[in-house]
Amino acid sequence: MADSVQKAVFFDVDDTLYDHLSPLRSALQEAVGLADDMPYEDIYYRFRYYSDLLSEEKNLSAVPEKEALADMRRRRFMLALAEFGIFLNEKEAEAAQTAYVNRQFQIQPFHGAMELMETLTHSGIKVGLITNGPAKHQQKKLKALQVHRYIPEDMIFVSGGVGYAKPDVRLFEHVNAITKTSPEHSYYIGDSWRNDVVGAIKAGWTVLWYNHRNAEAESDHRPHFIVHNYEEIKDSLLSIAGLQKV
Repeated sequence: MADSVQKAVFFDVDDTLYDHLSPLRSALQEAVGLADDMPYEDIYYRFRYYSDLLSEEKNLSAVPEKEALADMRRRRFMLALAEFGIFLNEKEAEAAQTAYVNRQFQIQPFHGAMELMETLTHSGIKVGLITNGPAKHQQKKLKALQVHRYIPEDMIFVSGGVGYAKPDVRLFEHVNAITKTSPEHSYYIGDSWRNDVVGAIKAGWTVLWYNHRNAEAESDHRPHFIVHNYEEIKDSLLSIAGLQKV
């Protein structure tokens, strides 16, 4: 590193470390019978919108109640698909959710993600994860991605285990306190405008918006960098975190 200041890079998980759309597409084709030519990326955006909105309304990403969480998961399918003229009842939405959960643990990291974590670690950068969701559920995804080969357990923060959920600034403050890092030397990479960009900016972190789906900004907040793949993420971190090219 160029100086003795401890820098830290944290990643989001869903649709940042792996393709979150893939298990959703497979679940909708399996459980609902949607055709191959449906606008899955548009459906995904609305699915994520309702998932985040309903979770925030009831604080489900922090410490969710079992039935409230189950209801949110059904409703996000029903509300998202209704916008595309597909109307599910609760039983059908539950079947879609079951198929979706089963597919979520059959995932692979984006190309370059794990290699970047390894490069950062070898360069003396602290590397960690911050993700919303129930602790056990998210840990199963992390196990499928084999992230523990690259990131120690004490650098992984799941909202369901912490008690705060993105975009709550207290989650980022908690991470800084536990990892003995500072906001001005903390970098966050995530795809969600609402959770990742807004939350990390408010916490005073440097934000790399991983906009690999070419989404539109949802507010006047300004991420420090907009990146579309892991090569761009690596190049941006090389320029702002003082890393040397390898």
